[in-house]
Amino acid sequence: MRRIITLFLAAGLGLAGCVTPSIPIPPPEPALMTFSVTTDPNGAITSASLTYPATESYKGGVVYVFNRTLGHGSIDLVNADGSVGPTSPVPAAAGNSLVISIENDDQTVSTCVLLREGMPSSYCP
Repeated sequence: MRRIITLFLAAGLGLAGCVTPSIPIPPPEPALMTFSVTTDPNGAITSASLTYPATESYKGGVVYVFNRTLGHGSIDLVNADGSVGPTSPVPAAAGNSLVISIENDDQTVSTCVLLREGMPSSYCP
């Protein structure tokens, strides 16, 4: 009987070793984001497209760019090298709140920024 209990305990510990916690992926860093914008004849921003440098943990993921101010967004695959974009253009104007989310098999991380051409100006309030 003692052998059976020992065997079950050993098997349980062996199976527990197969369950490894996932390593958190970093949220997109605003300082690394670049937005390409289109403008109307008056110079006002009408849409924005995101690019972001390669990040190993983003490989095989999906990127969501959602304009929280206007209620529009886009969904794109992360590039094979782990970089993002250029994403599909999202309707936008300067100062709009854009939520950038990266999703992989295990988790989703997000950052909200205020739009301007080039690097975003700050985190959302």
